[in-house]
Amino acid sequence: MSLINVKDVKKIYNGGEGEVAALGGVSFNVEDGEFISLMGPSGSGKSTLLTMLGAMNPPTSGAVIIDGIDIYDLPNEKRADFRSEYLGFVFQQFQLIPYLNSMENVMLPLAITGKSNREQVKMASAVLEKVGLGSKGNRLPNQLSGGEQERVAIARAIVNEPPILFADEPTGALDSKTGEEIINLFKQLNREGQTIIMVTHNPEFLSHVKRAIFIRDGILDETKHPEKQIAV
Repeated sequence: MSLINVKDVKKIYNGGEGEVAALGGVSFNVEDGEFISLMGPSGSGKSTLLTMLGAMNPPTSGAVIIDGIDIYDLPNEKRADFRSEYLGFVFQQFQLIPYLNSMENVMLPLAITGKSNREQVKMASAVLEKVGLGSKGNRLPNQLSGGEQERVAIARAIVNEPPILFADEPTGALDSKTGEEIINLFKQLNREGQTIIMVTHNPEFLSHVKRAIFIRDGILDETKHPEKQIAV
């Protein structure tokens, strides 16, 4: 069984001028250990799809099944538990807490795990080392470069070892050289077994991912780079 099964997912929003179809029936699978880019123009539906995969945005119809669990059949509290256990998130604007240092930011997802503070520090230290910031655990976000802040955000997302990592335009706020370094870090994590789904508008990253989902007007666009397409 695939790690993620998306089955005929539709999302309709009710706006002031009537219904707007953000997704018009999308289906695909993601295997354990894949590195996938989710691509499409602004307004294509890729961000809606990402929030849906992230257990934050119920579909109007269809199903999102992760590791055999229909996540939108779960009660809200159970879905929040699932999100915290299974999913890690990296955002374009980092979303670090400005008054917490790198170590404290990375430890945030561990606060609800019941682990001792000593265990949390050990786990946070290990992932900071993995992302190349082992010596900067005491730095506040404003004492770090943009690329270093993104690395802290990645460390925070993987500290509790979630099976799936979502990244929303993770290089959008970075210069091209730093962006390439972050993509190489994702590739390293993927080689170690991390499943990654990344939203990006940058076609240059196609050469780095294993497969791609192209979305236009809320549906899969299978005319774009068929050699990189998800099988549907």
